[in-house]
Amino acid sequence: MKSLFGVRAWFRSGTPWIWLNAGAIALCLVMVVGVLGLIVVRGGSHFWPADLQQTEWSPESGQKKTIMGELVRSETVSAVMLRESGATVPAELESVTRYLVKVGNRDVYGRDFSWYMDYEITGWVVPEGAIALERRERGNFYGFPLKLTEGDKLVAEGVAMWPELLQRVERANTIFQQMKDIEKNDISRINNQIEKLRLTERRLVLEQVSEAELAEFKAQAAAENKVLSDEYEVIQQKLDQLRAESNRDTLIARTAEGREVSISLANIVNAYAPNDMSVWQKTRHYFSGIAGFLSEEPREANTEGGIFPAIFGTVTMVILMAIIVTPFGVLAAIYLREYAKQGPLLKIIRISVYNLAGVPSIVYGVFGLGFFVYIMGGSIDQLFYPEALPSPTFGTPGLFWASLTLALLTLPVVIVSTEEGLSRIPSTIRMGSLALGATKSETLWKVVVPLATPAMMTGLILAVARAAGEVAPLMLVGVVKLAPTLPIDGNFPFIHLDQKIMHLGFHVFDVGFQSPNVEASRPLLYATALVLVLLIVVLNMAAIYMRNRLREKYRSDAD
Repeated sequence: MKSLFGVRAWFRSGTPWIWLNAGAIALCLVMVVGVLGLIVVRGGSHFWPADLQQTEWSPESGQKKTIMGELVRSETVSAVMLRESGATVPAELESVTRYLVKVGNRDVYGRDFSWYMDYEITGWVVPEGAIALERRERGNFYGFPLKLTEGDKLVAEGVAMWPELLQRVERANTIFQQMKDIEKNDISRINNQIEKLRLTERRLVLEQVSEAELAEFKAQAAAENKVLSDEYEVIQQKLDQLRAESNRDTLIARTAEGREVSISLANIVNAYAPNDMSVWQKTRHYFSGIAGFLSEEPREANTEGGIFPAIFGTVTMVILMAIIVTPFGVLAAIYLREYAKQGPLLKIIRISVYNLAGVPSIVYGVFGLGFFVYIMGGSIDQLFYPEALPSPTFGTPGLFWASLTLALLTLPVVIVSTEEGLSRIPSTIRMGSLALGATKSETLWKVVVPLATPAMMTGLILAVARAAGEVAPLMLVGVVKLAPTLPIDGNFPFIHLDQKIMHLGFHVFDVGFQSPNVEASRPLLYATALVLVLLIVVLNMAAIYMRNRLREKYRSDAD
């Protein structure tokens, strides 16, 4: 009986619930760390230059072949399951180990990932002299270099070829970057100016100006178009010259099974020999791959290349969202707390705000598409851009509508956090300010609001955290699979709010569930998810730092 009473007393003391909460928190932390660890390992290992391994493949239904590539993973499966799927498995085997190999050479084999059974191969070796080429198209190439040519002229072959190959690949990449800069800057500028002239002429027609004024503008536009066309011809000649220089060099290589392939150096992003690299060289290549992943554009339907447009689009959209939602949320909270008459109507408004925080995000996306894009955007096009119709300017999903939809989505969070911060300000502070002769407005804006700033920053932190990870509404109001052109450039008005953007969250969805090459996109899925998590952490840490600085500032002022 004493022990029973002791157990009851122990439960009444609340100690079991403390330990239960501590255990739940510890379990959550372990799960979070485990998920982050999985993402880091799976995503980070993609950039390490794995050795190229070679084996002899002897299928029962075909000819013996030599296979070379990166060993991705292996797994043991039931022989019965393989037989049921139609595979020919020796009768004495109960289980089979199969290997997933990235064989590359998509232009040769038609696919760059293949499974091989352990009973069909003779073992793995690491051949010397094997090279890996990252290409802009058709995936990686794995093989052995034979010779390097410049047009019909032999440049180098054998051992002496490798340094020359690296130098010429770097030169081809430099030329490719020059061509891309010309296309993005010079040609884009000319096209924008020509389009402005066309739209201006159409606007004059819609305004029904006089024939003389229209003829005068047409003559002026024709002269400007002539100048732009001449400038375009010069730039095009320069592009053709750079393209010819880029396609000058060709690498003749041999696949593992002996087939010769000609590869233009203009199609090579990077060349390396993983089997002959030291640990230091592999480490340098590893960090170079991470830097390229963060700074380059995606390639091959988002299965290769980098994610810089997605990072840029995410950050730009979140910043615009914060600029939009903060003043509206703060002003709404101030009105509800300080000016609105307390009563049933205000209670209904507060309940509505709380309920809005729980509305599914896709509903906001549908509202944003219907109201912001079609109604507001269509009205803006009718009023300010009639010459561009029927092609929409703002009446189509874009950066501004995506930011506005996210602002509407996170508005209840900012309102609730700000209102709670205002309610925690002691009434004695308000009375003291009023007693010293300050008006209600002066008390609010010079005393109460500054003290509630940390709570406002808390609401902004929560808003940023939610907005950066949202995907569903953005699919409807401005985020697309591929938009390599950034919404900020050198053309007036410099920030193009009507352009579509890429987003890390949608990029994760696209790579994970809509990729045409699942195995190639799997490591990029983890790497992109890791970047998204780190980006949210950085944005939150920056907001938390600002909140703490403001809290210390006003605390010291109060003292």
